[in-house]
Amino acid sequence: MASLRDIGYDTPAAVADLVDNSIDADARNVDITLTREGRSSWIRVADDGIGMTARELDEAMRYGSRREYARHHLGHFGLGLKTASLSQCRRLTVMSKTTPRGRIEGRCWDLDHVAARDSWELERVTPRGCPAHASEPLRIRPGTVVLWERLDRVLSYARPDGAAAMRAIDQLEEDVGRHLGMVFHRFLAGELGRGRARLQITLNDQVVEPWDPFARGESATQTLEAQTVLLRHGGRSHRVRVRPYILPPQIQFSSSEAHAEAAGPRRWNRQQGLYIYRRDRLIQSGGWNRLRTLDEHSKLARIALDIPQAAEPAFQINVSKMSVVLPTDLRPALAAVAAGVVAEAQEAYRQRVRLVDSDRGARDPSASVEAGSLVGDGWSTIVEVLREELHDQPETLRRVLTALANAHTRRTASASA
Repeated sequence: MASLRDIGYDTPAAVADLVDNSIDADARNVDITLTREGRSSWIRVADDGIGMTARELDEAMRYGSRREYARHHLGHFGLGLKTASLSQCRRLTVMSKTTPRGRIEGRCWDLDHVAARDSWELERVTPRGCPAHASEPLRIRPGTVVLWERLDRVLSYARPDGAAAMRAIDQLEEDVGRHLGMVFHRFLAGELGRGRARLQITLNDQVVEPWDPFARGESATQTLEAQTVLLRHGGRSHRVRVRPYILPPQIQFSSSEAHAEAAGPRRWNRQQGLYIYRRDRLIQSGGWNRLRTLDEHSKLARIALDIPQAAEPAFQINVSKMSVVLPTDLRPALAAVAAGVVAEAQEAYRQRVRLVDSDRGARDPSASVEAGSLVGDGWSTIVEVLREELHDQPETLRRVLTALANAHTRRTASASA
């Protein structure tokens, strides 16, 4: 149990694995709570799914649990609940019930208890024997509550109640929200098609908004033609669908805030590349899987790839659902697709865009200049660096770029004279 704590989860990924279980339990609402109570801090994930009977809960708490997975289910190995949770805490409690007036069943893995007894002793717990917040969400409805206590990996500070630890919790809340909005964006946006309900996730009472990696709400985003790449696996041919997008350069975004949001949790350069989905759940968010290297000039290229269900073993998704291996047979064709998309992205990166000083433009239309005509590719790079560095200061960025453009216009006019 101790060795499996290091299977590769960070906290956002561990929380996402619990949300996978909630989705598989047909939950429509998942409520996540992160507390700031020093050594007594806890994290809770509560859903309104179908819940589990006593027997089902016993099986769910077993390492390598056995269950039948439906075609749309996100679970796979029978390990996620335990390994994800105990990678972050030393005490895992799960409470569940299947009907509004039914009995609440509870089980607990306590690593300190297991170590002291040197035995696989799964504790049976009742609402009375647990903190009130462990069962409170189940008072009037069915569902499941997962509670993490003794957060030794989350609060690995000499003073878990100190200012640094509390700032870490604040940052963790932001990181978890961003990760969930990205990983489950299709679920949160209701893009799953007929018969599958839209999911709502709340984090400390705030609704988690979907993050669209492809900025499809921006009018300047280019949606390229979807392509199909064939993959041989298990004696069959499988159709792998890829959909490329070219995001706009900053000047073409509807606002500086929209541009900053589109940068993603890991920022522009590291968010370029492949977005790989398994059953509509995002597994990989960016990177080229050694098809090519990350490059400033290709940062606007993002490609959605959906893994065919029958070919999932070929992609070697790991237990924490954080890494994917591209099948060897798929790589040449996918590299060709990526090369074409990157060429389009590089053209968008270098394209001539209009830079307008709105104040001067209202008085003098000639104040409009073309940033692409400033000084060529060298200055194009400088302009992009300025946009990256000053993305959170839009007014300063506008003034600097406008001053550069106007200075170049004056210099060019002087040279011509």
